[in-house]
Amino acid sequence: MRDTADWYRGFAEVDARHRSAIYEAWAFGIADDPAMVALIDELPETRRQPSLVFAVSRLLGAEPVGFDAFRSWLVENWSRVRPGVEARLNQTNEPGRSAAILPAIAQLPGPLALLEVGASAGLCLYPDRYSYRYTGGDGVATVDPSDGESAVLLECAITGPVPVPGRLPDVVWRGGIDLAPLDVAKPEDREWLETLAWPEEDARRDRIRSAIGIARNDPPLLVAGDATDALLELAGTAPSDATLVLITSGVLVYLPYLERLRFIDLARRLDARWVSLEGVAVIPSVQQRVQARLHPTSGGFVLALDEHPLSFGGPHGQSLDWFEPAAD
Repeated sequence: MRDTADWYRGFAEVDARHRSAIYEAWAFGIADDPAMVALIDELPETRRQPSLVFAVSRLLGAEPVGFDAFRSWLVENWSRVRPGVEARLNQTNEPGRSAAILPAIAQLPGPLALLEVGASAGLCLYPDRYSYRYTGGDGVATVDPSDGESAVLLECAITGPVPVPGRLPDVVWRGGIDLAPLDVAKPEDREWLETLAWPEEDARRDRIRSAIGIARNDPPLLVAGDATDALLELAGTAPSDATLVLITSGVLVYLPYLERLRFIDLARRLDARWVSLEGVAVIPSVQQRVQARLHPTSGGFVLALDEHPLSFGGPHGQSLDWFEPAAD
């Protein structure tokens, strides 16, 4: 069983540092407070994630203040926080990941049918509706939808020969699977999506709001189900004259190892192309192929096409370090 104090201390030192002073302070505070650790340990282990506990707390009214005030609030409101955490999933839906995925899917023959596993509200199913700005050594490359600049602008810092497309792909179908899909037509689901952005991330929250507006005008097909059990049935509803593209981004790490291997086997047998943006060690074949390229500054995620690594990348699509062709 994972030690909760170590978990929260590691979150503060690695995840929250330089990103959220509020979450860093909260996580350090809990890690150093045995009574608070005991409180968190009342939750099932899969629900003790710092970002989930903190997001539910903020959803229920916790203010982004120092740890002492947050501690008092959490103790006083634990009878509401505990069932709230147990009922929710960490469903961060970051449209910025589309900036990393776009150079991979733009290489595929269109039209495209996109199927995302772990889709949350489906905000990563609209790569053709967003604007992009790729900035690197050769300057800035901007890509817009055919009807003009989008309300959502995704920025990505690039190195290496990133194949930035001249135009966006033609997407004719969008489908997603999630254990508990979020509906952007529901105010409570929109509020949860916005709350999952960390306290200081105002620009990210604004981007999520704009992406929600796009999804509300053209809702994707979202089904509730297990990553593997629902995959074949949903894939069978995609148009047969389109290239089916399976997308996973930051989701497979949440599958138990044997379940993850089962999903990988199914993805290989599916009549689809598979674009993944996952942690370096999440897909064994990708880890093996990318091992020789790892260095101290490597990004924590790898973009791959059909398990062939293309690039290191930021977990939210904020960077790409391209090394095409892939190594085997």
